[in-house]
Amino acid sequence: MEKIKSIADLKKIKEKVQAKIDLREKSEQAENLIQIKVAMATCGIASGSKETMDYFIDNLEKSGIQAVVTQTGCMGYCYAEPTVEITKPGKDPIVFGQVNQQKAEEIIQKYLKNDELVEGIIPVNYNTIND
Repeated sequence: MEKIKSIADLKKIKEKVQAKIDLREKSEQAENLIQIKVAMATCGIASGSKETMDYFIDNLEKSGIQAVVTQTGCMGYCYAEPTVEITKPGKDPIVFGQVNQQKAEEIIQKYLKNDELVEGIIPVNYNTIND
């Protein structure tokens, strides 16, 4: 447990708790929000996916974007780690490869805000079976 030595320390703890509460509340209505899944298997972590995930978490709110950021296992694109799958409400998911902090910012500014595609999209290499 963190020791509280000042009001600033208390405010930091409050912000962390509030962020966790917000994530829980958002997850109940995730289909209405942008969903960002960061691959956090061993290969992704070794390539920097933790930093990528932290960047999305820290910068989406600053950009005024409501989204749920979660981690997932291996997506099968080890050659392109860190990989991130983004699903906008009502649209098919798009997987981006080699998403470092600079690419994450480009995705936020271009794709999430303005619906402009950016380089680094991994093409779908499978078919979905429809019931």
